[in-house]
Amino acid sequence: MDWETWSDKQDETTVTVDGHDLEVAYYDEGSGEPVVFCHGIPTSSFLWRHAAPELADDYRVIAPDMVGYGNSAMYDGFDRSIRAQEAMIDDLLEGLGLESVSFVGHDLGGGVGLRYAVHQPDAVSKLVLSNAVCYDSWPIQRIVDLGLPDTIEDTTVDELQEMLRGIYEGTLYADDPAEEFVEGMVGQWASEEAKTSLSRNAIGTNTSHTTEIDHTAVEAETLVLWGAEDEFQPIEYAERLEEDVDDAELVGLEANHWVPEDRPEEYLEHLEEFLAS
Repeated sequence: MDWETWSDKQDETTVTVDGHDLEVAYYDEGSGEPVVFCHGIPTSSFLWRHAAPELADDYRVIAPDMVGYGNSAMYDGFDRSIRAQEAMIDDLLEGLGLESVSFVGHDLGGGVGLRYAVHQPDAVSKLVLSNAVCYDSWPIQRIVDLGLPDTIEDTTVDELQEMLRGIYEGTLYADDPAEEFVEGMVGQWASEEAKTSLSRNAIGTNTSHTTEIDHTAVEAETLVLWGAEDEFQPIEYAERLEEDVDDAELVGLEANHWVPEDRPEEYLEHLEEFLAS
């Protein structure tokens, strides 16, 4: 599935975060027990292009673009931290009438899931963390640099896209990464507004938002499904999560950071087994 097809399948709604009414685009397909997918930086819900449609045969699958990303609000003037994204998820799910969900988070989305599971334990029945930010594992230097005003002001849209393309092509595990995935991820940042939004997203990465929570307080049954060759979020953090979360299992896959794209079939197999257990 390419980016345009994915975008056509999205619904839109408005959520309220810190008093701001923000448009959120989200994929919502299937019926049954709800499963929520949350992406990270600098991706979008398109990260779940393999897993979400497959799971929609048996579950109600909801995959939003976080605010500041994809087809959600990108204008300047609101917080994009994982604290704010947690509030977005909370308001979105309340608006959809969902009291309890299984939550699957990658990268920053994993940090959102951790906070949500700790703060609202009754709202998360099962938790999947994939190459997730946690403890003090983040932000990485590349993201810090993107948030610097001088960096983004001195970078054109074309230069930004080429830089991001290079990051994806250089870190996807496959020797020949899927071009539609790379172009879909890069294409969302194809305007001046989007360029500024990415910078604001980057500067909103705040280590305090995971160091302030007690990871041992997660009550949900948890699968730590990790790309074991990750150069951004090393597997040592996954091992720490497995040790600290009372009901957690670690599964390492032969993949880099973008594990749902690197190993789509294996990822889906482990995800389906965990959700059905």
